Amino acid sequence: MKQPEEYYYQKMDRAKQAAYRVMLRGLLDLADEIQIPQIPEPDGAWLYDVFFQLRLDHPEIFWATGFKYRYFLDSTNLIFVPEYMFEKNKIREHQKALAARVEKLVRPAAKLSELEKEQYVHDFICENVHYDKLKKPYSHEIIGPLGHGVGVCEGIAKSVKVLCDALGVWCMIVICGNNPEKGIKYRHTWNIVRIGGQYYHLDVTFDNSLGERDGDAVRIRYDYFNLDDKNVFRDHEPLIAPAPKCDDGAHFYYKEKKLSFTKTDEVYKRALQAAKKGKMLTFHWRGGYLTREVLGELLDEIRKAGAEKGKQAVVSLNWPQAVIRLHYTENAESVVMQEANEGEQTE
Repeated sequence: MKQPEEYYYQKMDRAKQAAYRVMLRGLLDLADEIQIPQIPEPDGAWLYDVFFQLRLDHPEIFWATGFKYRYFLDSTNLIFVPEYMFEKNKIREHQKALAARVEKLVRPAAKLSELEKEQYVHDFICENVHYDKLKKPYSHEIIGPLGHGVGVCEGIAKSVKVLCDALGVWCMIVICGNNPEKGIKYRHTWNIVRIGGQYYHLDVTFDNSLGERDGDAVRIRYDYFNLDDKNVFRDHEPLIAPAPKCDDGAHFYYKEKKLSFTKTDEVYKRALQAAKKGKMLTFHWRGGYLTREVLGELLDEIRKAGAEKGKQAVVSLNWPQAVIRLHYTENAESVVMQEANEGEQTE
């Protein structure tokens, strides 16, 4: 397996980097105790920062869930005591199974381009992983999505990174804070990828929440595939740790696929095709802000296209990202406002 991208390690000072390397070796060896040398001061918060960011860089270390520590007043060394999710033989079994699983999953994508690899990982998660509302302990780790097909945003973002690392695609995990005033109770986790030398936000959890199942098939959404900073923070809170700037908006998925419209007549023409062929249409609006007035104009064009074929529009809208999905039926019209989240309206 290729070396994981260690973005957070690169941003640490020398003392934290030294602790990071010793901690990493010990966790990989499943050590009961790890001696951390030359700690500036016996500070649990300092140690937590190293442990927390190490696990963002190395989500393959799914078994280390916490730690305790002890120290002596006359020593600069500290004894780090990791807490493991399973007993050691069980960890080794899971390690072997997950390594084989990852190798098998990435093999078909090995020769694809960077962008194609990114989409391959995104689509695999959207098609095969369900949001775990019960939040089992393993749902926060790669063992949930990759081993059991369930996960919350943290486990999904970690799985995306593990798969991207295995495919040689630069990827990191980012985390934003909560915001109780907005009803956002929890931190949210997603990824930043580097494609063609440019950085982009990739939130597979939000796209997963918008996807629709039709029997065994999934209608995958790409509303959060390669967003820039401006757009992702329309419905994401600020990050709690530094990350690369994502200032390229040219390779957002719908723009790449020529499904990002700036004129109402474009919407009408594509909606007419959808009504004629009985197809689903998903598009992005970038002809200025999507105000209620503009939305009304777009809905008028969508209705007009359906009326020409004697059909009614069923429309769903992701307002923050200005993405509209529609299809036509013989039944009554409906317009649904969608909210991308982790499977629950409060998250």
